[in-house]
Formats: sequence, C-alpha cells, structure tokens
Amino acid sequence: MRIIAGKYRSKKLLAPTGRTTRPTSDRAKEAVFNILEVHLKKNKMQWDDITVFDDFAGTGALGLEALSRGARILFASEQDRQAIQCFLKNADVFIKEGCHIQLFPDALNLPQAKDSVNLVFMDPPYEKGFVMPALEVLYGKGWIDHATLCVIEINHEEKISLPENFSVSYSRRYGKAEILFVRLK
Repeated sequence: MRIIAGKYRSKKLLAPTGRTTRPTSDRAKEAVFNILEVHLKKNKMQWDDITVFDDFAGTGALGLEALSRGARILFASEQDRQAIQCFLKNADVFIKEGCHIQLFPDALNLPQAKDSVNLVFMDPPYEKGFVMPALEVLYGKGWIDHATLCVIEINHEEKISLPENFSVSYSRRYGKAEILFVRLK
C-alpha cells in the first residue's frame, strides 16, 4: 500500500495487522482518484482548492493521497487504536511539512464544522450499518453541503440505505468493493 501520486508519490503506508482495518486497494484508489480528477476539472477546481474529510480513515490512505495531490486540509475520524497509530505514522511526514490534519476519535460523534468540506471519503467496516448514521452526522454537523462529493466504499454484496436527502450519482465495482459517489439531492 502506497501513495500513488503527488508530492509523496511512492511513499509506503503502514497498515495494522489483523482484520480490523481493510485498506482500499491501490487499484481501486487509483480508479477513484482518476474519477476525482475528472470531477475537479469539470467543476473548474484543483486539488489545492479542496478540503477533505476521511471518515473511518483507517490507515489514512485516501485522505493522505488527497493531501499528496495538494488538498489544503484533511479532517479524519478513526477509533481503532492500531489504525490510529498507523494513521499517525503515515501522516508524520505530512504534519512535519506543515499539512493541516485533524483527527477525531469517533465518526458518529463529531464536533460542529466551521465550514463544509469539498470531499468526503467514507470506508466504514463492511455490513455494520454505519453509512446512514455517519452521513446523517456529517450533514447534521455541517461537514457536508450541496457542493460536497462523498465517496463511499462498501462490500459489493452489501445493501445499504442512504438518508432520504442523499442519492448515488454513480458507482463502480473493484473486486469485493463497490465505490459509491454520493451527493445531497
């Protein structure tokens, strides 16, 4: 597992042992970021215009990839201790070089946002029912608005419910993972 592009291209990322954290594959991550590049161009934006929230961040692979490409700020949530230790080690070089990273200990108990973010990555544990409540918290606390794009990874066999004010713009499948691109209606 590594950073694919940007300033920290090829930086290896640590991952905890065991099955509590399931990092997004490099193949899926590369495909998602290719789609995001098109999204940014279509909206006349660049990575340095973007603020990111990596919900259920695990090792931080998605959020740190966005920082490597130039994202301004990374907010993240993670509660697994081993994953937090890996996240902090992976983020160390970013922090030392002045990147703004703020980590919260609970995806379902976030503080009120000062501003909404442009991009949310969400990779909750599969089949635990976290997608709907996590989206509700992000929206209710002001992290998401109508301009925010949410990129959500689920098991391709998983049936999820979204809050009624959210809809799937499109989806892609990569192995066992299905990536949903979700927005407010």
